[in-house]
Amino acid sequence: MPARSSSRSAARASTSRSAIPQLSWRDPQPAPIVLVSGPEEVCAERAIAGLRDYLRAEDASLEVSDIRADDYAAGSLLALTSPSLFGEPRFVRVLGVEKCSDAFLTEALSYLSHPQDGATVLLRHTGASVRGKKLLDAIRAGQGGGIEIACPALKRESDRFDFAAAEFTQARKRIAPGALRALVSAFADDLTELAAACQQLISDVADDITEQTVARYYGGRVETSAFTVADTAIAGRYGEALIALRHALASGADPVPLVAAIASKLRTMARVAGHREGSSALAARLGLKDWQVDRARRDLSGWSESTLGMAIQAAARADAEVKGGSRDPVFALERLVTVIATREPFAGPPR
Repeated sequence: MPARSSSRSAARASTSRSAIPQLSWRDPQPAPIVLVSGPEEVCAERAIAGLRDYLRAEDASLEVSDIRADDYAAGSLLALTSPSLFGEPRFVRVLGVEKCSDAFLTEALSYLSHPQDGATVLLRHTGASVRGKKLLDAIRAGQGGGIEIACPALKRESDRFDFAAAEFTQARKRIAPGALRALVSAFADDLTELAAACQQLISDVADDITEQTVARYYGGRVETSAFTVADTAIAGRYGEALIALRHALASGADPVPLVAAIASKLRTMARVAGHREGSSALAARLGLKDWQVDRARRDLSGWSESTLGMAIQAAARADAEVKGGSRDPVFALERLVTVIATREPFAGPPR
């Protein structure tokens, strides 16, 4: 499953500093102590809900309790994990560990030495601060018999693509590659919205999901996405690119990520240009996905080494200007789109 590759990468990164098992957030398993770490809230929420469902499927009498580590009442952890009269399993979710109080930290460290039978304690730490580091280090050293579920930020386009692809794979729903790319680019800035969009399509659409399906549901978002601006400009469709740019800006898009999206596609084209090996082999060597190599090769049609170099230089200039180097970032963007779409030095907008 595509998203598991990024999850496994995160797990391998954590293994070097952890002696406990590292699990994917898509496949949580119970343990006396479960540490859910990292800033990606969508993944953390999935892990927490998945673990609750796992435990409830094992025993429907599961008792679920919540604790705030930053607003902790002394004795709460032991009280909620102690066996009840009828011995029901307990699942205690502890949130805000990155802001934990001294009282919680003391009791949690003590709890690691004597975990309660039948209790699963989940600790959520976003990594936003070093608060609670002593507790994390103890868990990762193996105290309490714990496991860790890492939820790193999914910032790269390829990570978000893998995430969305896995949503459909897990639901056994087919989506066309072009439709998936359009969906990911439409929600490039918000993983929560991307996850919700995936689930809506999975729930609503009975047939395979096509580019037309995505356009019907999220056409407004797709039309104004940064990658639509980049794609139309790179394809040489100047008028469409300028319209897409103005729609994006009118919808509140920030010039900085717009330039970043264009520059990213140009850099990928430059990396792929001139290589004749197969897509899979080249993708593995360059750290790309097969579809990124295939798309870059299609985008390179009609480009030369000199025009690509000119476009990359124009993107570097625009990047500096939209980050404060110019009083008119919109003009900087329009000039960049013009250079890319016409493949000529800027001499004013084409007539």
